[in-house]
Amino acid sequence: MSLQQIDIHHHIFPPEYLAAIDRLGLTEAGGGGVAFPDWSLSASLEMMDRHDIQTAIASIASPGVYFGDARLARQLARRCNEYSASVVREYPDRFGFFASVPLPAISDAIAEAAYALDTLKCDGLVLMGSVADRFLGDPEFEEFMQELDRRKTVVFIHPNVHSSNRQLGLKFPAALFEFLADTTRAVLNLALSGTLHRYPNIRWILSHAGGAIPSHAWRWALADRSPIVKKNAPQGVLTYLRQLYFDTALSPSPYAMRPALDLAGSKHILFGSDFPYVRGDVLNFEIEQFDQLEVFNEVIRSMVVRANAL
Repeated sequence: MSLQQIDIHHHIFPPEYLAAIDRLGLTEAGGGGVAFPDWSLSASLEMMDRHDIQTAIASIASPGVYFGDARLARQLARRCNEYSASVVREYPDRFGFFASVPLPAISDAIAEAAYALDTLKCDGLVLMGSVADRFLGDPEFEEFMQELDRRKTVVFIHPNVHSSNRQLGLKFPAALFEFLADTTRAVLNLALSGTLHRYPNIRWILSHAGGAIPSHAWRWALADRSPIVKKNAPQGVLTYLRQLYFDTALSPSPYAMRPALDLAGSKHILFGSDFPYVRGDVLNFEIEQFDQLEVFNEVIRSMVVRANAL
């Protein structure tokens, strides 16, 4: 395949971000047993060249920029976004970026979104599924959602590790399931709270094939019989879920892709790698499995790797 693919799920680690997590003594993404990976811009470019990726849309992964300090979050979001914009200026054909915002501080998040979208010309925003123990769809975020809707913003939802995970006593890495649960809970809250209905101009992209969303969408639709859900999601839960976009990161299997295709259709699937968390032999295997997916014919595959992201 020639150099043409667009990688919608590609992480970078700006120097200021690495310095911040080092000062805080953090070694794991969200404390979920997933170590922060080594990263360099040259490593991203080498990976992209090797796997025929023309453009990567870069983003900050879990835990995002909020570590309990609103001032630090504001500063870190700005510095990460300016670094990302500098990468795009240096390699305009190879990178775009989703900007970070300092939620849960609403006014700060609105201001940073405006700066990133208007001045830095980012491609959209990356939001954690949960931040400060609040899931997307929380009433606290209403004013922020209004602004994103007004701007017709693209929002990439990346999972976080909710603090309740520590109470479960499970020893396996959060990436195996808790990340999927964070995305799933966030989207369920967005749907049932009425956020997806009230703000139809926001375009949502979900990491990792949307977690459990495609396979449980029908079950969620049973909630349409509830008066509160009828009020908040009057078009029916499935209608809103079908408007979402799903990436293929760590999900290039028929068990994940067939339900996503059945729910949202071939125009709503986007290629993602999850580099550099996925790298080396695992990345090679992920790409190999994606190329062999029988649920994608060649027309659909060409849509997923490029056309759907344009």
